[in-house]
Amino acid sequence: MPDEKIIKVLFVCTGNICRSPSAEGLFLHKLVQVGLSDRVKVDSAGTHDYHVGDAPDPRAQQAANRRGYDLSKLRGRQVIRRDFLEFDYVLAMDQHNLKALAPICPKEQAHKLKLFMEFAPGAEDLEIPDPYQGSEEDFNAVLDRLEAAADGLLTHLRQELETRD
Repeated sequence: MPDEKIIKVLFVCTGNICRSPSAEGLFLHKLVQVGLSDRVKVDSAGTHDYHVGDAPDPRAQQAANRRGYDLSKLRGRQVIRRDFLEFDYVLAMDQHNLKALAPICPKEQAHKLKLFMEFAPGAEDLEIPDPYQGSEEDFNAVLDRLEAAADGLLTHLRQELETRD
């Protein structure tokens, strides 16, 4: 399949051990369910190098596992400039992530930078809070927000794929 028919999405948080790997794992799960895993490729990364090579936070993995999302094979990495050339969408979890990405994003690729929650229908709060210092409830609340954004993104990408065919 020609590469122009594949959409590439990068989810970004701070350390790439809570929010962005959760987004990657759940979105990949949704893509498999609807038969689009060969048309949409996903990855995740962090704005900082705190957890390069580390597995997602055990609490994030447990919360995801309870919903059927497997994060066990994912490993943390840091965003690099080349990501802005490779990916069609670079989706940040909050304004801090968005601001950290802006200086390394080539100006001609700035249109790819968005908050992930922009895709959640009717969302008033576009931030996905970092649950790292929080409780199990915080990790579940993050998954609720990620799922809402993922459903909206999936609808958006289906429409985009139709125009590419």
